[in-house]
Amino acid sequence: MSALFLALALFAQDPVAAGASEPAPQAAEPPYPPGAPHDDYGLVSWCHGALTGYLDLHDQVMPEVTRIETTYRAPGSSLKEDLKVYADMQKQSRQDLKLFARAMEAAERASIKPINTLGGAAVQRGRSGWAAAANLPKARVAQEWMSWSLPARCVPTATRLEKQAKLLGAAFDPGVEALPADSGVTAAAETPANP
Repeated sequence: MSALFLALALFAQDPVAAGASEPAPQAAEPPYPPGAPHDDYGLVSWCHGALTGYLDLHDQVMPEVTRIETTYRAPGSSLKEDLKVYADMQKQSRQDLKLFARAMEAAERASIKPINTLGGAAVQRGRSGWAAAANLPKARVAQEWMSWSLPARCVPTATRLEKQAKLLGAAFDPGVEALPADSGVTAAAETPANP
């Protein structure tokens, strides 16, 4: 039980009371994507769905993307370098997708009630943003795909969710006697009472 109290104390800790001269200025968070949930777990699930939909369209849109990039060349630009951007975006997207999956799993493990059905619904909502692609002309789908980017709020929210869920998950684990070493705080091991 002491690990739970220490975890909750860390979340409630005032930075000024902890020895900091002033609280760090808070950067304005990016806005929520339209239609996305406003809780961390729901948002990360939504982002997972939106990014999965984007990745699923890759093979379908790349021939049209290549045609567009070939037809509308900027002077002095290289087609090979421009197409490499899309390969790099795919690589980064797959890394982000792994982060989202880890954060969702950590939150599901830390939750005292089942939340995976809520996450599944948010994944479907995020993915539904790409549903219209089946009914649009190839050039339009390729243009939308080329200009799409992951909402700025997704990655920092997933990073925060994963960190907090792991900390809270440890607090709910009765076998855990101390907080993670990198937290800077350790819980005292409970000693059994002498009979």
